[in-house]
Amino acid sequence: MTLLPKLLAVLAVFAAATAHASDPKATIADLDARLAKIGPVKIEGTDTAGDKTVPAIFFGDRKINNNYDVVDAIRKAHQATATVFVRAGDEFVRVSTNVLTPEGKRGVGTQLARNAAYAAVSAGNQYCGPIDVLGTAFDACYNPIKDAKGTIVGVSYIGHKK
Repeated sequence: MTLLPKLLAVLAVFAAATAHASDPKATIADLDARLAKIGPVKIEGTDTAGDKTVPAIFFGDRKINNNYDVVDAIRKAHQATATVFVRAGDEFVRVSTNVLTPEGKRGVGTQLARNAAYAAVSAGNQYCGPIDVLGTAFDACYNPIKDAKGTIVGVSYIGHKK
């Protein structure tokens, strides 16, 4: 193999890896797989999220509220923002996130805006498309998180900055 075909092969692999790295559907699949690997989802008790008291969401024995290892791993692997929301009444509240507020703090305790993503996940469906997250445009995906009974107890989110 001459140098040019080798170079083209390397560039093709790099291009495929780069395209996959910013593919919202692949990234949300990775987030959901990482959460599922920890264990089944359950709601147990309450915890704080910012200045709110919300249900505590667990995957297996690991409480996700105020735990950032999974969302930070998604940032590292995919250069993406990631959030786990818990359902609190009719709202979805960020309990684990790498999304930053304009002040530079994690957006824990903020709510999912009433937008197309909210409508889709409230109905039990995935939403993938353009979205504004705390004032920044993203190509995003949101998935409802359902417990063993099929009840929507939260939402997973990833976003690639536009």
